[in-house]
Amino acid sequence: MNRIGFYVAGALIALMVAFSTLFIVDQRQFAVIYALGEIKEVVSEPGLKFKLPPPFQNVVFLDRRTQTLDSPETRPIFTAEKKSLVIDWLVKWRITDPKQFIRNNGTEMRNVEARLSPIVQAAFNEEVTKRNVREMLATERDKVMQDVLARLTDEAKSFGIKIVDVRIKRVDFAVNITDSVYRRMESERKRVANELRSTGAAEGEKIRADADKQREVIVAKAYRDAQTVKGDGDAKASSLYADSFGRDPQFAQFYRSLEAYRATFRSKTDVMVLDPSSEFFKAMRGGGPAAPAVASKK
Repeated sequence: MNRIGFYVAGALIALMVAFSTLFIVDQRQFAVIYALGEIKEVVSEPGLKFKLPPPFQNVVFLDRRTQTLDSPETRPIFTAEKKSLVIDWLVKWRITDPKQFIRNNGTEMRNVEARLSPIVQAAFNEEVTKRNVREMLATERDKVMQDVLARLTDEAKSFGIKIVDVRIKRVDFAVNITDSVYRRMESERKRVANELRSTGAAEGEKIRADADKQREVIVAKAYRDAQTVKGDGDAKASSLYADSFGRDPQFAQFYRSLEAYRATFRSKTDVMVLDPSSEFFKAMRGGGPAAPAVASKK
């Protein structure tokens, strides 16, 4: 039993030694092999790899994927016109030289991010101070990102990394001046609105005055034409009456008497005291046409 146990223990130790010499490299990682504290080799090809057992050799893995560095708590940056802006940015980076990366930053990702963040912020500060607010918000936003990327490319080499991309997420005014900017924008919009209202009111008055003038002209012309037509009608009527009455004067006298009666007895509420034998009722008595006379009303 002792001999069997000895064999089992030896086999276990052999397996442990064998396993300690094997390691797997993922395609998303770099494997850095240390030999007595010094970097011996960097393995970038994925697969099963061999090394000497500890303490002769050790292996450390680094993430080779693209990393994202977000801006920390941002501070206001002054533009060329001394306006305060707050800029949120992000930087995409990845490890390209594992040896250089470890020499300068160790094996922790947060170490390089802590050193890279102020460098990025300084690059943005220098680019923003060259431009005004309009350029930062619209016309030269892409140019700022390109210039910052160009400035960081050389700096990144000393870290053993490559800057893949630089992006501005947000550009805004500082909190202490945002309210004043909004108030200024509001007052400007109100001024433009008041100008438009004043212009519209003036145009409205002009249109109404022109319409009133045209109405007066149209009414005057219509009245003139109506009076002309009425005068022509009255003249023709008078001519017809004169022609008709000239042919039969007795009938004309009788017709005038009837018109006088119609005008006199128009209202049913009038009370009149008349002498039936008066000339006014001659046409009614059948004694021939009577001259119209105006009766007194009471």
